[in-house]
Amino acid sequence: MLEEIFRDQWARVFVYLVSFTGDIDVAEEAAQEAFVIAAERWSRDGPPDNPGAWLAVTGRNRAIDRLRRDRTQADKFRLLDRPDPGGEVTVDETTIPDERLELFFMCCHPALATEAQVALTLRALGGLSTPEIARAFLVSEETMKRRLSRTRNKIRAAAIPFAIPRDHVLPSRLGAVLAVLYLIFNQGYGDGRADLAAEAIRLGRILAGLMPDEPEAIALPALMLLHDSRRAARVRDGEIVLLHEQDRSLWNAAQIAEGRALLDRAVALGARGVYTVQAAIAELQTEARIDWPAVAALYDRLRELTGSAVVELNRAVAIAEVEGPRAALAIVDGLHLDGYRYFHSTRAELLRRLNDTVRAREAYRRALVLATTEAERRFLNRRLSEL
Repeated sequence: MLEEIFRDQWARVFVYLVSFTGDIDVAEEAAQEAFVIAAERWSRDGPPDNPGAWLAVTGRNRAIDRLRRDRTQADKFRLLDRPDPGGEVTVDETTIPDERLELFFMCCHPALATEAQVALTLRALGGLSTPEIARAFLVSEETMKRRLSRTRNKIRAAAIPFAIPRDHVLPSRLGAVLAVLYLIFNQGYGDGRADLAAEAIRLGRILAGLMPDEPEAIALPALMLLHDSRRAARVRDGEIVLLHEQDRSLWNAAQIAEGRALLDRAVALGARGVYTVQAAIAELQTEARIDWPAVAALYDRLRELTGSAVVELNRAVAIAEVEGPRAALAIVDGLHLDGYRYFHSTRAELLRRLNDTVRAREAYRRALVLATTEAERRFLNRRLSEL
């Protein structure tokens, strides 16, 4: 029960504390302290009648204590003169119908580079650890720590205000918010954390309703739903199952139908962006007979839009189905993705198909070192034993 309360109340408490302090660092620290205190007291005495207000007041008091200790920051110290809202804490109503989504828009401030917006939001609000964010960005944990530190320093030095943006500025922050949601989904889907994937889909649906004329805001939940529809078939007996080996009867037909309907809406609105193209690829992969030339053509378009090496790696998988593994391997061997586990596992699969056992074994072993889930490790170990 306590875990459920914390999950439901974190965003509400955090948005209040950010609004109260104007400082995301102080707000995050105060919120964490409030939840630690609550875990100790509530496990003994039970939760109060209004857990959200209790957490907000406790967090506010911890924030005031922090500001009192930090008297050298005179511009923050004046916050102590703000009126005490008392035990009943409320957050101003906005157009955004969900506190966590509200916070995504708040953190995606245009004064920060898009990459910094995404990393900061993932760390503060997305439920991801620094190592998880580093993997998402394909950089080392130390590199990501430095990026987050520089971002926070810039926020302090430039006195960037953190407040819930007004309706007319929401579209300018949409790109970063979509990137955050998709990274959270990918982390949940790839690492078997169904809670993260489900939360990203939930927020994506809300965002599509909030911004019904923004094609990419509609295409993203379509993409997530089409991918997530295969979740039940992705793991069998504790081991990853490749797409062509999956039991399609386990796929979620309702999610596929919803994803296709959203994709149709996005296309009707003229969508041509990265999420639309990826959703179109995912939709093709739900067909009983996959049109691999069409998939490869869509990856060509996605490569033009993103210039991403990961996209090129995925294109190689489609090329393997159209032109054969040798043509695909030529593409893969030109990529620089040594720290990316799927680079090595994809390369290993192509080498296996070419009967290059020695190099395939080497690639599988490198993928095994980088694997993050037990299901992946079991798959890779089985491939190694088969060789």
